[in-house]
Amino acid sequence: MLKKLRIKFVCINMTIITIMLIFIFYTIIHITQKNLEQNNLQMMQEIASDPLSLTKPGDSSAIRLPYFTLKLDNQHNILETGSSYSMLTDRAYFEDLIDASYALPEKTGILQDYHLCYMQVSTPTSHFLIFMDISTEISTMEHLTRNCILIGTISFFVFLGISIFFANWAVRPVDRAWTQQKQFIADASHELKTPLTVILTNAELLKAPVYDSEQQKHFTDHILIMAKQMQELVEGLLELSRIDNGSLKTIMCNLDLSLMTENALYPFEPLYFENKLTLHTEIEPGIQVHGSEGHLKQVLDILLDNAMHYSNVSSEVTVTLKRQKMYCTLSVRSHGDSLPEEELKNIFKRFYRTDQSRKRSGNYGLGLSIAKSIVEEHRGKIWAKSREGVNTFHVRLQCLQKNII
Repeated sequence: MLKKLRIKFVCINMTIITIMLIFIFYTIIHITQKNLEQNNLQMMQEIASDPLSLTKPGDSSAIRLPYFTLKLDNQHNILETGSSYSMLTDRAYFEDLIDASYALPEKTGILQDYHLCYMQVSTPTSHFLIFMDISTEISTMEHLTRNCILIGTISFFVFLGISIFFANWAVRPVDRAWTQQKQFIADASHELKTPLTVILTNAELLKAPVYDSEQQKHFTDHILIMAKQMQELVEGLLELSRIDNGSLKTIMCNLDLSLMTENALYPFEPLYFENKLTLHTEIEPGIQVHGSEGHLKQVLDILLDNAMHYSNVSSEVTVTLKRQKMYCTLSVRSHGDSLPEEELKNIFKRFYRTDQSRKRSGNYGLGLSIAKSIVEEHRGKIWAKSREGVNTFHVRLQCLQKNII
């Protein structure tokens, strides 16, 4: 599909470019030819004012080309000749020119076979034929046409190369999105497969008459647990879908991020205590930002939940919030297994989890991806660092000017 899209992009682009090149070069050739014809007509009109008064090319501002004239009687017999550049005496040649000139319906025209343009001038007593050599103009037009074709051909291939480059550049985000979509579908299918298998297996066991009520209750509990995990997965997928589609309902307002952070920590204190973890805070008061309180709280919840699951037992988790000039940085630091550089780059991808984290039930690898999308929606930045067993997640947001209350 992407290959066809690239080819279509290049074909459309090159069609437009080809039409433009043909139009430009045709216009140049056409205008040049018309200007030359107009100049030739003006020169012959000046000569026609006194046909037998010969002027060398260059003597008059309007006459620049060699010419000669023929004075004829009413039967088109030659009475007198004159030339500005050589003595022409070949009467057979003159008679051929007379026949060719009067064979054409126009009184002014071009004799292509002779490289001459002519003009018929009549007076009450005689007729005149004025011939002007246009070999230079014909040669000029031939050179111009060849140059236009050469330049057009070179331009075509140059634009073809540029079009191919920009086609690859333009399709690259589509290619990346297409790859992510395929990976997303594959990961979602994989994540849904396990709970669905557990639910179906336990449902089949429930129908078997050989199990007592206690065992059936056990099967029902398994179904309920898997159903809740599937619900969390579907809700996470819907959340990401709303963010991707730009339909996430965010009510932006000025809020006290310091107070929001302190309030968000209260529900986690008993959870951390149960997991034998210590929650430490370093929150600078009075930091205000413009954003959605509910979604920023969701980001903090994701980071706190992530730290709780992946911290070493009996370790400390530190939450800090500090102002740095125009920005403020929210950090969650925990002690656990160090993350390699490659994982630090991929950890915010959807469904991405390390081998150890895949063993943890109920975690689908969507939390950090949702947090990243929310932070980017607030025009902020989120990243992770890992050094000597200390893993830190940072969220940087633009803060408002400090208000004195």
